[in-house]
Amino acid sequence: MHGNTLPSDWIARYASLVPALPPAGGTVLDVAAGSGRHTRLFRRLGHPVVAIDIDTGGLADLAGDPAVEILRHDLEDGSPWPFAGRHFAGVVVTNYLWRPILPNIVASVAPGGALLYETFAAGNERFGKPSNPDFLLRPGELLEAVRGAFRVVAYEDIEQSEPRPAMVQRIAAVRD
Repeated sequence: MHGNTLPSDWIARYASLVPALPPAGGTVLDVAAGSGRHTRLFRRLGHPVVAIDIDTGGLADLAGDPAVEILRHDLEDGSPWPFAGRHFAGVVVTNYLWRPILPNIVASVAPGGALLYETFAAGNERFGKPSNPDFLLRPGELLEAVRGAFRVVAYEDIEQSEPRPAMVQRIAAVRD
């Protein structure tokens, strides 16, 4: 799942859950944006995007887009969540888990906004990296993260074979 320039099928399938507020669509937060495959997807769909990553090199070609805010930031250094008090129409996370900020990620979704999250799950150690339990979602962990505040549209905790064998957990949920 790493190094891919195509958007995740899961994110693409549920991208329409992100409210398209006029004139340009609601702003999307792309957490650990990497090469920007989801930043690019949501820009094509007309949304402004805030992309955050410790390494923003893969986003350099988007620097001239006035609807893309690129923030170089280490999400794991213990510094405060850079979006305190800010809310987004959509929050997208793929192939990334840093538990200390999971509550902040969830809290950043505006009322009516969507959380689209997909990453590796417990059991993935059978297939290689990541294998550290700190970076693998526990069974039902994404469901627990949104319980009581979101309507779950879709959820999977599965073994996939493509694009490579992996254990993955995914959620598409809308904040009530």
